Amino acid sequence: MTKLFIAKVSDADGPKPLVTVRAEAEGEARLFLQAAYPEAQIEGLTEPGDWTSDADTGSKAGDVREHPGAVWQPPAHPGG
Repeated sequence: MTKLFIAKVSDADGPKPLVTVRAEAEGEARLFLQAAYPEAQIEGLTEPGDWTSDADTGSKAGDVREHPGAVWQPPAHPGG
């Protein structure tokens, strides 16, 4: 079963919109992102916790989607 991950991706033109990727684990998510954005830098990757979107985030492993208008926010850490 896949999980949803959100990523902060930047390339030579600057930051991309918020990117989501479906994968079974974080390592697999990074591989899918590197394949989709070979010239970009993956600056952050996390499970979104309570984040919800009305946009389609895909359902199959390897679904990589950009979400224009959504901005990366670092995950909140419990207790602080």
